[in-house]
Amino acid sequence: MKIKINKKSKEALYWQIYSQIKSLIIDGSIQHGSYLPSERIFAEKLGVHRNTIIRAYGELKAEQLIMSRQGIGYQVSYKTNEIINSSKNKVEQSRKLGPYSYDKFKSKDVNWDQMIKDEYRDVGEKFDNDFQKQGRDTKISMAVGIPPIIYDEEEIAANIAYILKENGRKESYITPYQGDDDCRKQIVNYLRSKGIRAKMSEIQIMSETNQAFDFIMTATLKPGDKILIEEPVSPDVYRLIDLNDCEAITVPVDENGMMCDNIEPMIEKYKPKYIYINSSYHDPTGACLSIERKKKLLELSYRYRIPIIEDDSASDLNFFGNPEPTLKSMDKGNNVIYIYSFALSFVPGLSIAFIVAPEELARSLRYLVSVRLMSLEWVAQKLIARCLEDGSYVRKTAEIRRRNRENFRTICPFLDELSPYGLSYHSPKGGVYIWVKLPTGLDSRKVVLEAERRGVSLIAGTVFYPNKMGGKNKIRINFSHEKKSMLIEGMKVFSEIIRNHVKKT
Repeated sequence: MKIKINKKSKEALYWQIYSQIKSLIIDGSIQHGSYLPSERIFAEKLGVHRNTIIRAYGELKAEQLIMSRQGIGYQVSYKTNEIINSSKNKVEQSRKLGPYSYDKFKSKDVNWDQMIKDEYRDVGEKFDNDFQKQGRDTKISMAVGIPPIIYDEEEIAANIAYILKENGRKESYITPYQGDDDCRKQIVNYLRSKGIRAKMSEIQIMSETNQAFDFIMTATLKPGDKILIEEPVSPDVYRLIDLNDCEAITVPVDENGMMCDNIEPMIEKYKPKYIYINSSYHDPTGACLSIERKKKLLELSYRYRIPIIEDDSASDLNFFGNPEPTLKSMDKGNNVIYIYSFALSFVPGLSIAFIVAPEELARSLRYLVSVRLMSLEWVAQKLIARCLEDGSYVRKTAEIRRRNRENFRTICPFLDELSPYGLSYHSPKGGVYIWVKLPTGLDSRKVVLEAERRGVSLIAGTVFYPNKMGGKNKIRINFSHEKKSMLIEGMKVFSEIIRNHVKKT
């Protein structure tokens, strides 16, 4: 099958491909029952994106020229003696049959392949699937970053009952678009313990950090704008950038966080609109941005007037309770937008986040909430406000730190014993992740799949690289959620997999 495309033509590439294949099918050059090339192979052959082939095939399916069969591919389903009525003939036929004759037409399904935008087709399903395995497909989860169950169920139930009783006289549980007043007031007080001075008018409540980052980009960026981000980085970060039609410019990370030595030439070249930084116990490496590098980033921010988005969700999880200062607390101006989430230190499943931003931006975010969400989760805001006010959040966070420290120390001996096999890892001072480098020649995806078959979930390092050019020998291990006994069982499985693979090589 010879298909020629003209990338300089104003006609869409998928339409060029569709039109030529259609002609070949109708004139009999491609016969009924023949199979078309797979999306991936055809895309590589023509030098186009896979989504272009999907759209072309979607048009052919819509006209019933081909059909797709699960696990087999696309097959031509057109016989040369069949007649495809023109739109004009169909209209004329409908007139003759009358207004109530719709049931006499052959049913055709909506072409959803054509309806869905290209950018929403390939959205990192592997990472999402791994995330969803938590508590479902594996018995031991060392993949997902969620807190342990520290808060007593009866205590939470009593707090919710109190909230409903005290606030039940209100006509509505709909909170202000900027967030519940009590919650924002308690957050202002809480931020003082971090050395951050903020006003209630500068705080916008969100459901979680991804939503916060997405709303900031929506309110401030245009298609094609660039953002400096770390690499490796959480896939949620670079996927959100892509979906906002912006471009991520990656900067390497080492044990001290984002490497800042060569950032200035990148700023000169790319003119980024933001620098995005996961400053404390970085996902996935567990690194903390050093004081020296924080000062360097702030200096560059002031010099080039580039705002910094600081994701600081794990800063309270220092193993020893003495976290380093945040970028926001060091900001002498108003250049740092601060995002904090309670997802790693509160009740699992009750995720509340907030943004500290200049009042001008906070107003825009409030408007976006009013348009997109109508209201924010009321009970969760009241619950976190109550726990902040009575001090239980601080006490429980200290307990989570202690448990995380013990879990980390449980895992390390297993990793140390694998050192002679060529395994190494970064030893974080807090957080919930260990970033492991596998022995030479081991593919992290194969290790993850084998662990999964044996009931242990892990995350392969490749998903943390936007261009999928790294992480083939890296694995992220989470130690925050499972009990110590389960972590031991999981590490036994992991160790056995590594030893067996190394022996085979």
